[in-house]
Amino acid sequence: MKLNQIKILTNDEIETIHNATIELLSKVGIKMDCKDIQKLMQEYGAEVNKDSDFVKIPEFLVNEMMKKVPDSFTLHGPDGSFNFEVNTTSTQYATIGTPVKIYDPNKKKGVRKTILDDTIKQIRIVDTLKHINCSHVDVWPNDVKYTAIHAHAMYQWVKNTRKPYGLGCFGKLPSQDMMNMASIACGGDEELKKNPRLVGFFSTTSPLHFPKIMTNGFEVFAKYNQPTIIAPEALAGASAPVTLAGLLTEINAENLGGAVLAQIFNPGAPLFYGNVSHIMDMKTGNSAMGSIETGLISAAVAQLGQYYGYPSRSPGAVTDSKVLDLQNGIERMETLLLATQAGINYITCAGTYEATLVEALELLLIDDDLVGMVKRALEGIEVNEETIALDIIEKVATSDIKGASFLGELHTIKHMKKELYMPNLMDRKRRSTWWKEGGKNIIERAREKVEEVLKTHKRPEISQDIDNEFKAYIKEVESRSLQDYMKVEGLESASAPVPGTEIKED
Repeated sequence: MKLNQIKILTNDEIETIHNATIELLSKVGIKMDCKDIQKLMQEYGAEVNKDSDFVKIPEFLVNEMMKKVPDSFTLHGPDGSFNFEVNTTSTQYATIGTPVKIYDPNKKKGVRKTILDDTIKQIRIVDTLKHINCSHVDVWPNDVKYTAIHAHAMYQWVKNTRKPYGLGCFGKLPSQDMMNMASIACGGDEELKKNPRLVGFFSTTSPLHFPKIMTNGFEVFAKYNQPTIIAPEALAGASAPVTLAGLLTEINAENLGGAVLAQIFNPGAPLFYGNVSHIMDMKTGNSAMGSIETGLISAAVAQLGQYYGYPSRSPGAVTDSKVLDLQNGIERMETLLLATQAGINYITCAGTYEATLVEALELLLIDDDLVGMVKRALEGIEVNEETIALDIIEKVATSDIKGASFLGELHTIKHMKKELYMPNLMDRKRRSTWWKEGGKNIIERAREKVEEVLKTHKRPEISQDIDNEFKAYIKEVESRSLQDYMKVEGLESASAPVPGTEIKED
């Protein structure tokens, strides 16, 4: 029997949150900075307050647009050789965060600034993992011009993995760059729209704010039919009510508002009902991503996603620990297990710590193992005549052979791989053997595995023509000034947010 899904909200409680959300959207609305978006929303029946930029979204518009959101879609790698389906009944796993530092035990503080080579290694390692099916721009290189990070990341994605990729909706210009480069890789816009390659991150600003730069990029992702995560990062007690019910209502409004906007952009645009919200620690005033409440929020988000009928996304394996210690492990497992058992359909969970601000390549391998364990736990215990194995128990128990065991039985050979999860990095040897082999801890074993993977990983082959097109495109992006970027985005001043500074993809 499989483990039952965690359900922390009753049907009545879900309806209460939904009704409160509809009231919030219709009476308060969402602040949308972009005047063109305000005008578009108004054409569909929304009410715009031009002084405050709040757009009130009526219930009929929410109901009409929510019907258009698809309940499943398939993500493909750049060359189409790898793909997986995201739907409302299964769980897929990916990476998380946008760290600008990486674990380095040789440095005094144990970390250093990330560089492009770290980005490349992260993409290559994820390409080899069994359970983690998608990577995102999870390592932001400090040695690359920040307005060109997306272009360098896209190039390295195509060169180093067969799996899909995720990037933030950081404006119209960078998002269009992403589409153009993905089209180069896969053979054209029509193929890209038919078989999506990219996951977008539409990061809202809680409470109830859609920044202009994000809606600019969101429109591009939606029109190209690339699945996009509505990604509120509300903090209970800071940017949301301290009560989790209040936080859920707030992020529900942001999700539904985003869904309405996406379907206006492109009816049928694929979406994730998304979340990366957690709490503010009342002792320190800092965010607490590794808190048990993160798992509770994820469990509720899974139910809300099921209520609205399209795939959900939430974080797992997240931690606030600054080192690779026991706290790191405890928080990783609690948030991963709760998100999975609740039925989140796309869990971003691998490779980071310190509230996703620091990357550790070792954690990519460890997290892949953790996911394997969690998936095995959810399978539960199969009970039938074959698995009870009365005849095998009788045979071994009554055997005349001294020291008879079940190890040599065909029944064991037949069932062991399915019944028992065999981790790659957990040490189960006797102390004497472990000591003779160097007495290594899991981080040291993972480090050795990282080096092995990077030596043996075979990159996908791309044609010289495609390689040349990508290099030329990067050169074009690199030539742009900040003013060029701001002009296209309609930003009024140099103090406006730009990629890699104030905006963070989660």
